Amino acid sequence: MSKNIAIIFAGGVGARMGSGLPKQFIEVNGKPIIIHTLDIFEEHPDIDEIYVSCKEDYIRKLTKLVQRHMISKVEKIVPGGSTGLDSIYNALQAARENNTPDAIVLIHDGVRPCITKELLDEDLACVKENGTAITCTPLYETPVICRDGQSIDEIPPRADFYTAQAPQCFRLGDVLEAHALMRKDNPGYEGVVDTCSMMKKLGKDVTLVEGPRGNIKVTTPEDLYTFRAMIQYRETEQIFGFGTREVPSRLRK
Repeated sequence: MSKNIAIIFAGGVGARMGSGLPKQFIEVNGKPIIIHTLDIFEEHPDIDEIYVSCKEDYIRKLTKLVQRHMISKVEKIVPGGSTGLDSIYNALQAARENNTPDAIVLIHDGVRPCITKELLDEDLACVKENGTAITCTPLYETPVICRDGQSIDEIPPRADFYTAQAPQCFRLGDVLEAHALMRKDNPGYEGVVDTCSMMKKLGKDVTLVEGPRGNIKVTTPEDLYTFRAMIQYRETEQIFGFGTREVPSRLRK
């Protein structure tokens, strides 16, 4: 039986955070951000294994953190690459050693710690039905196209726009095949920002799964404050039981 695998890339250096420490290791409520993220996959009953790519200088530190926080599903921590997609490729190669091509991989950023079990459920169901699942949220601001940095050329309809986030989910064999094709002609992944972009550049179909607006990426100090506030809200919610009713998808705006 094929497995469900989390591929977590955590190779950032934290330049925009200005902390001097890679952002994934910044502590919030007594735990590094990367551990908050790994906890979600650790606790999900349908996730079988976790593979992490990490900046090589920090592998020893991350290994100790994983042991201390009892993240038992981590099978391997591998060195990251020069780009995010390089780091993902390294983790996929490690996952290939123990898994069949039909295994499902959920590719996720180590500094997106606010995903939910329900989102992972939806992503897994979508991959099983369609072969892919790209977590996205509707765009809430007005998009504009400006080619010279000054004059607005176009204002396309906002209803057509979403922002691609993570997890981005595929069959292991399909995404490894896509990496092989991309690396053949574009080994540096020039102009390719994520796995979804790579798949589309190769002419592959991808399927959208609408995710929660709170699925933030902790990149700046402002994001860090938001994450802390979200943790505080969730803790209060658990204690007092408010806000637990499921919000219909049409109202998630």
